[in-house]
Amino acid sequence: MSEPQSGVHAPKRGRPGYDRRRVLEVAVGVFNERGYDATSIADVAGELGLTKSALYHHFESKSAMLDVALGTALDGLERVVDDAVAENPLASDRLRAIVRGAVRVLTEELAAVTLLLRVRGNSEVELAALERRRVFDQRVTAIVADAQREGLIREDVGAGIATRLIFGMINSVVEWYRPDGSVDPDELADDILRVGLEGLHPR
Repeated sequence: MSEPQSGVHAPKRGRPGYDRRRVLEVAVGVFNERGYDATSIADVAGELGLTKSALYHHFESKSAMLDVALGTALDGLERVVDDAVAENPLASDRLRAIVRGAVRVLTEELAAVTLLLRVRGNSEVELAALERRRVFDQRVTAIVADAQREGLIREDVGAGIATRLIFGMINSVVEWYRPDGSVDPDELADDILRVGLEGLHPR
């Protein structure tokens, strides 16, 4: 995963070799591998080779790590919708821009998005993230509905279902995409647009 940009404050000084961003990167990797609930602060500290007190120098709690990581993913996705709306007068073009942008966020922030997709609402931090996801889905669904009225998407499929189908395809990428692999993110976005939208075109 590339180093999170959004929601991460300037690195604090701590043990040489580790700043706040690197600590977060390792923590998210452990959360994804073992499950957030099953991971302890000691697990993260052990992965880094730090004491728990040294780890607390960077983050006050495990939930603080989760909050920043989920914020990284959500900030990126929300910005995609904001930019698509600001830059495209037609809903059809907005939807295409959202698909491309969402794929970009997923591939650039793979670990953070993977963590977001596994959130189940077991804490206040997770519930807040789920609420932001709900609002994001509502905004995209409204754009899909407008795209239906423009003729891009068939109207015999509900806008909410169409949104879930499109993002089901996008979100499935976390299961197999590798940043060091041969798949180009831009080409991947093109493929998703072709497969995802062509099946939803009016007949």
